[in-house]
Amino acid sequence: MPFVNFMSREINCKLVYYGPGLCGKTTNLKYIYERANPDNRGKLISLATETERTLFFDFLPIDLGNVRGFKVRLQLYTVPGQVFYDASRKLILRGADGVVFVADSQEMREEANIESMENLEENLKEHGLQLEKIPFVIQYNKRDLPDVLPVEHLRGTLNPRGVPDHEAIAHKGDGVFETLKSVSKLVLAELSSGGFTNKKLARSGR
Repeated sequence: MPFVNFMSREINCKLVYYGPGLCGKTTNLKYIYERANPDNRGKLISLATETERTLFFDFLPIDLGNVRGFKVRLQLYTVPGQVFYDASRKLILRGADGVVFVADSQEMREEANIESMENLEENLKEHGLQLEKIPFVIQYNKRDLPDVLPVEHLRGTLNPRGVPDHEAIAHKGDGVFETLKSVSKLVLAELSSGGFTNKKLARSGR
């Protein structure tokens, strides 16, 4: 749930980009960082290995303006896609206010997408969260490659609930901000309902 600092009149919302290895999670955040107003963004932190770009997380705070007199800040994270970093995935998901699942549209990555989606649901349950009860958006990335699955097929396997979804070519920026706006809209709708006003008084951010 959002972290509310009543002293600074600030709400911090945590958005997590989830998905299989090399699906484009970090590419999304890098594009957002490069195009965001420098006055409205924080520092992009990225840890990398030889086998995968993100080892732990990317963190990119973006200010969204005000809701009921509170300054809203989105903190964007990605999780490592490789299976043996599952403990890190669980840690990063803790306290998530919204999730973006980045699917790799390539046919050869279908099984990896399904496994990652199942892993997401399992890890959320460990934090007492349910995917159908939190802001959730799916992005079908890498639509410019020749061996991609039809979007309707991807929807059938990954999006049976019919949550908001977007086609994307993240390295070109196609669908990147549309995805971010979509999940942000869902998070802000919950904030605007007024539920955050009952949060515990805090002196510092997350």
